[in-house]
Amino acid sequence: MRRLIARELHLSLRHGGDTLAALLFFLLVVALFPLAIGPAPETLGRLAPGIVWVSALLAALLPLDRLFGAELEDGSLDLLLLSGIHPAALAAGKAIGHWLVTGVPLLLAAAPLAVMLHLPEEAIPVLLLGLLPGTMVLSLLGTAGAALVLGARRGGVLLPLLVLPLAAPVLIFGVAAADAASGGLTPRPHLLLLAAFLAGSLPLSLAASSAALRSAAE
Repeated sequence: MRRLIARELHLSLRHGGDTLAALLFFLLVVALFPLAIGPAPETLGRLAPGIVWVSALLAALLPLDRLFGAELEDGSLDLLLLSGIHPAALAAGKAIGHWLVTGVPLLLAAAPLAVMLHLPEEAIPVLLLGLLPGTMVLSLLGTAGAALVLGARRGGVLLPLLVLPLAAPVLIFGVAAADAASGGLTPRPHLLLLAAFLAGSLPLSLAASSAALRSAAE
């Protein structure tokens, strides 16, 4: 597993434009919202959790179409599967690599963007705490989606349509946690639900990815 993750990080460094593009997309989308809805601090602060979560979700989708596609084209995916690596382990390595090179930068950029959007100070830690399991779930769902559309025509178009509905509950409860903290309520139930989504999506996403990779290899 360490070698798989190290390989993913090495490939990401060689193709650093994908990570940079996702981060810049995240920054630009968040920066466009004040231009569209106005600079009123009260309005921006109320909408800030939803803005950050939606922008992070869309940015996390950008590198997914290359997650398995490039390896399928050059034949390295077949070699990895023939080497004895279990498809679920391969999918886990891909998901961890995607989170490290995409989810972590988005998580680090979320705090200054939340300050820019005038999110109340007490809600910023809750927003980041919700994004931590939330981005992990997005990486797992994205890995499963990328494996399912592997080899399909217009897979890059099908991938968002497959992942976005599955990610809707994560988006809802992530925003609700930050809203609860802004209103002086406890965000604990929403954060626990995000943790439950992570615990449930881990085996299910890896099982779906494993079956899809076996099918693609055949």
